[in-house]
Amino acid sequence: MPKHPKRPRDPNQLAHTVVGIATGEIEERDPNVGKDAAAAELGRRGGLKGGRARANALTPEERAAVARKAAAARWSKS
Repeated sequence: MPKHPKRPRDPNQLAHTVVGIATGEIEERDPNVGKDAAAAELGRRGGLKGGRARANALTPEERAAVARKAAAARWSKS
C-alpha cells in the first residue's frame, strides 16, 4: 500500500485537492522523498543495457521468433 494518498480521479475531488494544495490546507508531497538517488541511477544503467545484452545473447532464429511473436501481438490488437 502506498505511503501517501493518490490524487483522486474524480474531477470534482481533484479540483478540491488542487485548491487545498494552492491554499495551503493540504501539503503537497514530493515524489522523490524516500528514493535513493544512487540506487535509481544504477537501476537506470541496468535498464539501458539490458535489451541490447539480451539481443546479443539470442541466436538469429530466436530473434526472428521473438519478432514474429511481437508482430502478431501488435496486429491482433487492431
